[in-house]
Amino acid sequence: MIIFGIDIGGSGIKGAPVDITQGELISSYHRIPTPQPSSPEAVAQVVGELVRHFDWHGPVGCTFPAVIKNGVAYSAANVDKAWIGTNADELFEKATNCPFVVLNDADAAGLAEVEYGAGRDVKGVVMLLTIGTGIGSAMFVDGKLVPNTELGHMDIRGKEAEHRASDRTRSKKKLNWKQWAGRFDEVLQRMDALFSPNLFIIGGGISKKHAKFLPLLTVKTPVVPAQLLNEAGITGAALAARALAEEPVAV
Repeated sequence: MIIFGIDIGGSGIKGAPVDITQGELISSYHRIPTPQPSSPEAVAQVVGELVRHFDWHGPVGCTFPAVIKNGVAYSAANVDKAWIGTNADELFEKATNCPFVVLNDADAAGLAEVEYGAGRDVKGVVMLLTIGTGIGSAMFVDGKLVPNTELGHMDIRGKEAEHRASDRTRSKKKLNWKQWAGRFDEVLQRMDALFSPNLFIIGGGISKKHAKFLPLLTVKTPVVPAQLLNEAGITGAALAARALAEEPVAV
């Protein structure tokens, strides 16, 4: 089954058709920079461009960096504040004439990793963290998603975790890998103490460079890179839209 997946981030919006049976993109993804300001109307225009680029006319799964309930955004950490209260499902459907399922970006990446990747068949608590413009989180208990955890906003010594240990912070403060790993390790230690996970999975753009920092971490729980790397969001988004593809067509 082929479903279109879109991953909306603070710096880029990318999409591609996904074979959700295999958990693989069937072509290279197309990426467009996130508009600034990232208003609902501007982002919807880019989403429309992506759908037209692939000449897609079916169901679409789409990630968004916010708490999402029934398609509505309840937060806006790294995008325009006008998103709060916006029904993203309806907005994107109007822009593309395609049915949409919108979900939290880290939750989508986690769905992909639990279905196809590093979290497959892992029992107990599994936590995925996406490290990029911010820090996204997804939590699973025996394979079941606990949605919208948003643990990147938890307090670490007076600052949000993502303000201490995101990839954007690493670049902005010109931290070397040892310095940044120390900050990230502190975040993992706090999450480890609170949730006692069996596995941490690290996704997002920084996952491509996992060899530079994973050996520097001291948290006792195993930490592994996401197997789908930076394509996990697109893949998980498509997977979340599977129910749309399976709905009977009205006659």
